[in-house]
Amino acid sequence: MAAPRVLAIVLAGGEGKRLMPLTAARAKPAVPFGGIYRLVDFALSNVISSGYLHVIVLTQYKSHSLDRHVAQTWRMSPLLGNYVAAVPAQQRVGKHWYLGSADAIYQCLNIIDDERPDIVVVVGADHVYRMDFSQMVDAHIASGAELTVAGIRQPIGLADQFGVIETDPQDPTRIAAFREKPSDPVPVPDSPQEILASMGNYVFDAAALVRAVTADADDPASKHDMGGDIVPAFVAKGTAGVYDFIRNDVPGSAPRDKDYWRDVGTLDAYFEANMDLIAIEPVFNLYNDEWPLYTGYTGLPPAKFVHAGEGRLGHAADSIVSPGVVVSGAQVSRSIVSPGVRMRSYSHVTDSVLMNDVHVERGAEVHRAILDKNVVVPAGVKVGVDREHDLARGFTVTDSGITVVPKGTVIHD
Repeated sequence: MAAPRVLAIVLAGGEGKRLMPLTAARAKPAVPFGGIYRLVDFALSNVISSGYLHVIVLTQYKSHSLDRHVAQTWRMSPLLGNYVAAVPAQQRVGKHWYLGSADAIYQCLNIIDDERPDIVVVVGADHVYRMDFSQMVDAHIASGAELTVAGIRQPIGLADQFGVIETDPQDPTRIAAFREKPSDPVPVPDSPQEILASMGNYVFDAAALVRAVTADADDPASKHDMGGDIVPAFVAKGTAGVYDFIRNDVPGSAPRDKDYWRDVGTLDAYFEANMDLIAIEPVFNLYNDEWPLYTGYTGLPPAKFVHAGEGRLGHAADSIVSPGVVVSGAQVSRSIVSPGVRMRSYSHVTDSVLMNDVHVERGAEVHRAILDKNVVVPAGVKVGVDREHDLARGFTVTDSGITVVPKGTVIHD
């Protein structure tokens, strides 16, 4: 039997309002993460490593940096007909931009028509995880379902934060109901303290997807959303299946991160997911050579640590330090340091995320903060130390006390 033709669609048009100010000038999937990556790299790495080499990335909101990253980084071999292509919103069916994720696919049906796939894999672009989608596609084909939704086990107390999948008692691979943020969730049959939450990843029979988004486009009551409208339509027909992420066996995964998945939709979640990378045995391991995470490199030199005098030791511990960083007599602890960062003598950075080209000058202090690109912390200035002072300077401070400084800010004391 010939392998099915598979087209992968990455939904990357998210505005990411809850990640403001990190999304003030960029789409959510373009937000830097883990030093050298952008959020979209996780979805694309998983799709490519799964063997699916015909990929479109649907973009919309403030997409310049995202489009540029995809174009510069994700270049496939045209000789073999493979591609990763960013497709901006084009108003193909009327004078409006994408009305939702389902409408985004509907407005790009010409691509499906050109590609003529048997299977369409649809994934979000703003989650951190590893997944072999070929295993999910195999399960989908074997099930006979028209749609398969990937589900991740979450504590039942978090049900009101997710779209929750309730399975058929007679067949746990079939979806009996799909409910948005229920207050009375039905647990997983074999685990009464867990629910199955939608991961925002789907496998469709191509013809069924085309019919569904076409019918949805004609429904004036629809919000044109994949999770809110398309999935319930398949559930109502009895043709929706579920793929439990716990079944996914990614090469090289350790028990600690085998079923790791994080929705980094809030500033606190984004910060915590970055911190998951830096433990001695990380909660999410970037160093899995059997299932690599790809991104672009720009010819930066190696990181450098200089000065070894007392009180002026260039040093980093429990941290990720990217290429192009210079730690000059500074102390770094439990932090993510992105390319091009400069830290001067007697400065201290702890429990923080520093994005590209941040400058921390002599004697400055950064604690529990996210500094966006090109932020400058002048000599002797402190950020993340005094909540009220940070708020008075106009910075965002989360409920857990993370100070977020917008791109290009020169911080004043």
